[in-house]
Amino acid sequence: MRGRLITLEGVEGVGKSTLLPVIKEFLIEQGAEVVHTREPGGTELGEQLRDVLLNTDQEIVPKAELLLMFAARAQHAEKVIAPALAEGKWVLCDRFTDASFAYQGGGRELGAERIGIIENWVLEGLNADLTLLLDATRETSLERTKKRRELDRIETEGDEFFARVKLAYLDRAATYPDRIKIIDANPDFETVANSVRAQLTTSCGQWLDAAVET
Repeated sequence: MRGRLITLEGVEGVGKSTLLPVIKEFLIEQGAEVVHTREPGGTELGEQLRDVLLNTDQEIVPKAELLLMFAARAQHAEKVIAPALAEGKWVLCDRFTDASFAYQGGGRELGAERIGIIENWVLEGLNADLTLLLDATRETSLERTKKRRELDRIETEGDEFFARVKLAYLDRAATYPDRIKIIDANPDFETVANSVRAQLTTSCGQWLDAAVET
């Protein structure tokens, strides 16, 4: 039985990093074999491209940024994600293609049409089975981001950029409501974690039962 691809999305500061272990633990407890990965990254090439993309000393024009993201994604999909799914494993990925529609399509104002063309060519129909979109106010995101280490190249963008990113994410959620589930990320960690577990139970119950039976 094919595995499932679950992705976690949201702007900087919504709490993805702290919630990923919660999701992984939940899936393992339900009997799934989980591969935890991230974008950009996930492969040796992908991690090298990640360093280039996030380096604050590097100036990258929007089109080049988009293509580098998909170069990393092409390697990641073919070498990590697709093989794991074929083996019946569940892949938990920190960001996937929705991030390109949000950050490059919305934030960089490249639009969705050209990204869709690249997506179809690179991924050939591979898409997430479930996407959890963490949504928080800009104030909450900024407060959490300030507690971090030095910011990367994308994290240093301004309010208008992140407003466009958030809007693009919400537009995606409205377009694909069966796949993309919005999680209110404003409350405290445990409240958000419980919301995530509840959504996983609702969305993945039948898949998990089938995975355990096999």
